[in-house]
Formats: sequence, structure tokens, C-alpha cells
Amino acid sequence: MPSPLSLGVLISGSGTNLQAIIDAIERDELTAALRVVISNRPDAYGLMRARHHGLPAVVIPHKDFSSRQAFEAKLIKTLHDYQVELVVLAGFMRLLSPFFIRTFPQRIVNIHPALLPAFPGIHAQRQAVERGVRIAGATVHFVDEETDHGPIIMQAAVPVYPDDTEESLGARILTQEHRIYPQAIQLFAEGRLEVRGGRVIVHNEIRSQTATLRSPESV
Repeated sequence: MPSPLSLGVLISGSGTNLQAIIDAIERDELTAALRVVISNRPDAYGLMRARHHGLPAVVIPHKDFSSRQAFEAKLIKTLHDYQVELVVLAGFMRLLSPFFIRTFPQRIVNIHPALLPAFPGIHAQRQAVERGVRIAGATVHFVDEETDHGPIIMQAAVPVYPDDTEESLGARILTQEHRIYPQAIQLFAEGRLEVRGGRVIVHNEIRSQTATLRSPESV
């Protein structure tokens, strides 16, 4: 039996995706061990979630450091101290520099509430509503040196309805985030992901020639 994948999760807020990862581990659906949860904000509710499950919860306030590199050096040291193999961004509201990213090449993952490359950046759900797209969703991807960029691991799509708001669409997308983030991490844990030419190859991928998602469903 292979050893569980050692995870370090970076958060800044409520930590609902953190909770989804914890739950997947506890249900034996994710072969991983959550070694440490780190927040740059001491009031992040996700820290309470971690402590409730007996997990190490560390606060590293970015405001305590004179530079971004000094802050990231402390992050890196902490992740190394806990022997983290995969860095998981779960609502971490700080841009990471090349200095950090190059320390963990293809070992940092992020989830974004849009079908990348559409709608990168903040307020992705609002952008989708304002542009009138019929299908939106969530994307898990490896982190590279561009914002909301990097090889795509997994995506899930949801319909967008004419009366949707940023909040209602965001809630529908968030449900899918909680589903696919642990699944994408499990693919990494199983060694089934290969980055080739800027694209992720999923080995032994299940395929369907007929699966579709339409919105609206009928006209």
C-alpha cells in the first residue's frame, strides 16, 4: 500500500474546499494526509475547521513581513518542516511569486470558479453572468507563474440561468468545487497525472463518446 500523499493547504477565509478535502480523506476517498493548514489571516474560519479535526493550523500573517519574498520564505520553510509533497491553494488570497512557485514545480494546485481559460481573476462568477454564458463551472489546475493559468487537471460544468446572480451561480459552482478538488488531488496521489507540452494527460482516463451538457436543456 503506497504512503498517503502529504498535503499542505493554504487558506485565507472560510475554508469550505479545505473541509471537502478533510471529508474526502476521512471517507477514505482521498489517499492523503493533511500535514498542515496555513493561513495568512488569523481570523480565517478555516483554521477552526482544521483544529476541529486535530490538524496543525499555523498562522503566518503576511503583514508581519517586510517583503513578499520574506513572507514566502517563511511559508516555504513551514511547508518543508511538515514534509509537504503537494501544496493545495484553497481560497488563499495572495499571489504567489516565481520564487515560491519554482520551489514546488508542478506540485501546487489551485481551484478557480470558472471554466479556464475563460474568466480568470476575481469575480469570475460575476463575469460569467454579465457575459451571458450558458455554461460555467470550476477548474482545478497546476499553478504556474501566471494568474489562474497553468495546466488544467479537471473541470466541472454547471448551467447558467437567465435569472442567475453572482451569488446563485457561485453557490452552484461551489458545490462542484467540493466534488472535483479531492478527485483531482486523488489523481495526483495515484501518479496518474503527466504534464506534457503544457497539457495534463490523465492516465487510464474513463471516456465517453456521448456525454454532453447542454444549457438550455431544451428549446
